[in-house]
Amino acid sequence: MAVAMRSVQRTRRIKLQVFRIVVFALAAVFFLIPLAAMVEFSTRGINGERTLEYWTSIVQYPDMIKAIIASVQLALITSVAMLVLLVPTMVWVRLKLPQLSRIVEFVCLLPLTIPAIVLVTGLFPMYIWLGTNVSDSILTLAFAYVVLVLPYCYRAIDAGLGAIDVKTLSEAARSLGASWLTVMWRVIVPNISNAILNATLLSVALVLGEYTVANVLLYSNLQVELVHLGRANAGVSIAVAVASLMFAFVLLVGIAFVGGRRRRTQSEAVTNLGKGPVQGSAG
Repeated sequence: MAVAMRSVQRTRRIKLQVFRIVVFALAAVFFLIPLAAMVEFSTRGINGERTLEYWTSIVQYPDMIKAIIASVQLALITSVAMLVLLVPTMVWVRLKLPQLSRIVEFVCLLPLTIPAIVLVTGLFPMYIWLGTNVSDSILTLAFAYVVLVLPYCYRAIDAGLGAIDVKTLSEAARSLGASWLTVMWRVIVPNISNAILNATLLSVALVLGEYTVANVLLYSNLQVELVHLGRANAGVSIAVAVASLMFAFVLLVGIAFVGGRRRRTQSEAVTNLGKGPVQGSAG
């Protein structure tokens, strides 16, 4: 009987492994074929030769460089503002105002149900006032982007908070004399680092790929400049698109690597801390 059960489990593992490989291969084909076609087009010369003329011409478009820098700055500002807004609010609601959790969830998920063009129509008067009285910098788009990323980041952080006992951890830290800022920074944040990382990845990906809000509000971010450049020089536009995809991929992998390395360091520290008293008592 035991042999039969092990055989069945081994068969299931093999089928699951094959399924994963097939899905990964299909996903790779789905994503890599268009990317390869873009690389082929952006390196195609007049006589069929391979050339990097389009790629080297990117620096000749200063507006594109400015748009890339602005998009990266917006991704950074939006991610930080989103975390500062969401994490303390969600923790406080879980600890002190659990009856408001449904209302907070409704408010955070609301932008997901509103079309982007409708959202921009509502934000347009605010941006007219901002441009007249405060600043007309493209970085003010971070206000709109924080609203756009709320639904996705809320779900990621909510899943992280649901996986830990926030109340017990907070009460234990407070009983030891920790302030609320210490509880948030030294206790809650390390325990939901994976959720924070996922929320940051979603925020960066959305900001780097956003077009509608920036275009309607007459700001030139990366995607808007790509559209404008595509009308003037398709080859350079495709080269910039490939470069931006590679940059976004490297950036997201870098964020994931740093977050994973930090989690491993924290796990090793907790493991060593747990071994310390045992070794001391043995001595």
